[in-house]
Amino acid sequence: MAATRRVRARDARFDAGTRVRTAVLGAEHVARARAQQRPIDADFQRFITEVAWGSVWARPGLDRRIRSLVTIAILAALGRREELALHLRATRNVGVRPAAVAEVLLHVAAYAGIPAANAAFAAAKSELDAPPQTARQGGARARRRVKR
Repeated sequence: MAATRRVRARDARFDAGTRVRTAVLGAEHVARARAQQRPIDADFQRFITEVAWGSVWARPGLDRRIRSLVTIAILAALGRREELALHLRATRNVGVRPAAVAEVLLHVAAYAGIPAANAAFAAAKSELDAPPQTARQGGARARRRVKR
């Protein structure tokens, strides 16, 4: 009985995570990630969907706009350029304006360093200056990236 409840709860988090991940990153990205999934990363993909998207992003304490900006700041500070580009493109889906991204990146410069912010601003110029359709599709460059 307890095992059944745990499985249902896990499935509910996965389903919620799939909905949130799709709303934030876009259906094309989620479909591409599923198509690229292999046995070696299947459990990891489920983990990302359940934990990051179904447990954290689905929480009511912050709206998606704020979560997006926090994610961008963390990824910029850590120098995770590929994930940063993905989340910069996703800002269009959650209503984050480029001016808000610029403010967050200035904050990154003060607390994580100018080199981290400089690299993040370069990514933001590349991702946010592109026409929306091109940014969402990501072009050939994005298809070469490792997707989550």
